[in-house]
Amino acid sequence: MKTGGQLVVEALVANGVRRISCVPGESYLAVLDALHDTDIDVIVCRQEGGAAMMADCWGRLTGEPGVCMVTRGPGATNASAGLHVAKQDSIPMILFIGQVQRDAREREAFQEIEYRRAFTEVAKWVGEIDDPARIPEFVTRAFTVATSGRPGPVVLTLPEDMLTESTEAPLARAYQPVESHPGQSQITRLKELLSVAKRPIAILGGTRWSAESVAGFQRFAERWRLPVGCSFRRQMLFDHLNPVYAGDVGIGINPALAKEIKEADLVLLVGGRFSEMPSSSYTLLDVPYPRQTLVHVHPDPAELGRVYRPDLAIAATPRDFVAALDDIRPAGEPAWSGRTAAMHEAYLKWSTPPEKGPGDVQMGPIMNWIEANTAPDTIFTNGAGNYATWLHRFHRFRRYGAQAAPASGSMGYGLPAAVAAKQLHPGREVVCFAGDGCFLMHGQEFATAIRYQLPIIVLVINNGIYGTIRMHQEREYPGRVSATDLTNPDFAALARAYGGHGETVVRTAEFADAFLRARASGKPAIIEIKLDPEAITPTRTLTEIRNG
Repeated sequence: MKTGGQLVVEALVANGVRRISCVPGESYLAVLDALHDTDIDVIVCRQEGGAAMMADCWGRLTGEPGVCMVTRGPGATNASAGLHVAKQDSIPMILFIGQVQRDAREREAFQEIEYRRAFTEVAKWVGEIDDPARIPEFVTRAFTVATSGRPGPVVLTLPEDMLTESTEAPLARAYQPVESHPGQSQITRLKELLSVAKRPIAILGGTRWSAESVAGFQRFAERWRLPVGCSFRRQMLFDHLNPVYAGDVGIGINPALAKEIKEADLVLLVGGRFSEMPSSSYTLLDVPYPRQTLVHVHPDPAELGRVYRPDLAIAATPRDFVAALDDIRPAGEPAWSGRTAAMHEAYLKWSTPPEKGPGDVQMGPIMNWIEANTAPDTIFTNGAGNYATWLHRFHRFRRYGAQAAPASGSMGYGLPAAVAAKQLHPGREVVCFAGDGCFLMHGQEFATAIRYQLPIIVLVINNGIYGTIRMHQEREYPGRVSATDLTNPDFAALARAYGGHGETVVRTAEFADAFLRARASGKPAIIEIKLDPEAITPTRTLTEIRNG
């Protein structure tokens, strides 16, 4: 006989869970008590949204479901921000929510929510466990659903009295991922299409990749001299200095790359949905019938033909698709080799930051210093905002697993993701980019980094405004500033108040020494970079945008 709380934890252990993030609540005390007797690392967070984003980051970097636990009502609704990120970004994650006792349901009891109605839009499956004997069944199913087809988040709710009830239940077993493989005829057809193409391009995205499959696709692209772009915030899927890399297919795409995609005669889309941001608001490929011959590879058949009607649809995970590419080899030097080289040169030019800009702090030289002074396996995280352009456009990713950023465009993601990444990879440097508005969405998780002695380095790029919104505001309603100015704390002093290391940069030349001191401190660190709000983009000032 075991309690429901013990059975939940037993199922987590059986399914290989090594860490969870949580904000504790009385609704699931029985689970917290059972965790006391395991080796699972429990990361106690300061807000449920941050806890959910940490779980998302673990799922993003490992391919295994990140696990988060929160209490009912406000705890659950706070966590929904992380659920939305995981859903839009196809990240495996499981959110456990303490629920009101079974005999109080449907009375609007204390902090009661009916989670199937509330969360179905942002989860692959929402389930509630009424009978503790069914816990092994529900938990194993949750792992399977979260990782199969198009990965995503699962919500399981746990009535408080169910967790304290004792019962007999079968011993939990580990889930088995559901794989999907390409057929030989599909691989043969792909080779035929490549052999007759004149202007092909591959675009990589989505999840269910691995370091091995990333390396395998790189070898395939090198054999075919095939130009490769990476979908929005999936840049870790290809080495940016490889001579076939063509650039980032995302917000603010290089116009030369956008032109090449529109004029391509074959697009090989692997792993991703090619949704609004990477497709430049659905303009790079026509909906529903692209002008280009489209080969779409995705692990979930439901995504194939949902927006774009492909000429060749392959329901396969990126891992299994890449494994089948070893037998596809060109008959000779592909006719488009010169085009590929030119596209890479255009990328290198596009990703070289400007040296000058308004104000005393120039982000271009700072990015050049970061490129020269961080290791290829450094993990970079960020949330959302114009500041992220400096990282996404000018940092050249070299390794798989070196990026954690929300394709959903969620603010506040970078700091909790950095905490999670450092907990997962303590031997690697983790650098978080955050705007002043973005940082204060989940800035309290800096306390979590302090508690667990996780020496992340957070660059708070402070321009005193909600920059992206101001940019759009000045373009659409010039000179009519409303609701976009911010008043901020002294971020370096805030870091020291938490027990971390703080630095303030007001001139470009101060950055290098500030970063080196932050690194040497061995503490979680914040480097506040005071950026002129006029430096809203790498190429245009606020005034230029306002004046059209």
